[in-house]
Amino acid sequence: MSALLDWKYINFAHPYFLGLLLLIPFMIWWQLRKKKGDQPAMRLTTLSGMAKAKPSAKVRLRPVLFILRIIAFTALIVALARPQSSNVTESIDSEGIDIVLSIDVSGSMLAEDLRPNRIEAAKKVAIDFVDQRPTDRIGLVVFAGESFTQCPITIDHNVLKEQISNIKSGVLVDGTAIGMGLATGVDRLRNATGKSRVLILLTDGVNNTGLIDPSTALEIAKAYKVRIYTIGVGTQGNAAYPVQTPMGMQKQMMPVQIDEPLMRKIAGETGGKYFRATNNKSLAAIYTEINQLEKTRIDISTYKHYAELFFPFALIAIICLVLELALRYTYFRTIT
Repeated sequence: MSALLDWKYINFAHPYFLGLLLLIPFMIWWQLRKKKGDQPAMRLTTLSGMAKAKPSAKVRLRPVLFILRIIAFTALIVALARPQSSNVTESIDSEGIDIVLSIDVSGSMLAEDLRPNRIEAAKKVAIDFVDQRPTDRIGLVVFAGESFTQCPITIDHNVLKEQISNIKSGVLVDGTAIGMGLATGVDRLRNATGKSRVLILLTDGVNNTGLIDPSTALEIAKAYKVRIYTIGVGTQGNAAYPVQTPMGMQKQMMPVQIDEPLMRKIAGETGGKYFRATNNKSLAAIYTEINQLEKTRIDISTYKHYAELFFPFALIAIICLVLELALRYTYFRTIT
């Protein structure tokens, strides 16, 4: 009976029978009219002897017959309408894309030309990007003077987003090893099984350290057919950087230097694209464009299963009808 109570998943095969329920008010009106016309009349000289007389239990309970008939009629109509519970299942066939986010966490990523700073802005758009790719396997690499796999490629996006939230500057040797960030990301993707392999590299500087040169990392990426989107983060001109001084942490205006020719080369030779983000809005727009460029085909097949639920209502109707007839010709039997 619990299935009967969950009307959210109930359909009727013949819902037009439910229109017969409109007869119930007419049945009640007819019963009241009939009862009023059936009142017997007796001529008595006085009513004083009848004043304290109370109706018997049989008289008080007689309306039960009509209630049973109404219940039987209602249940019979519902049974004729054929209630059915529906169970919907979905089969999802997805040609997933394997993606690695490679994010610069060097000290310069604390610059405040993006709000509240570059690294926090990058974290926010990365999390939003992950939410828009529910069927893709995504990993996370961070780099500064060296590189590190923060999260292997995974479909568990809750774990991935938690790792993105934990990104902070200062955990790696400072510097900008773009080649290392590329090579580590490609290494995560080389055994990927998705229909395509994509690396999104975000940096705000010029390669100045690292064991692997960007050109070497680029050749490795091409060998494994990894498409790379590069993002240069930073305003045009100068930006405010927090700098530790004898007087404490202070902000100093320093020039923004991004190796855009290298970024364009990396993206162009792998079939990707280079973007420049000068503020939070443009950074979010870049990830939106990448999301649309890397579309994943998803086929969803929906199957609906039905289970017939008319039998309990039919059983209720039969029980009420049998009970009414039994009571009418036994306990409530009248002599005419």
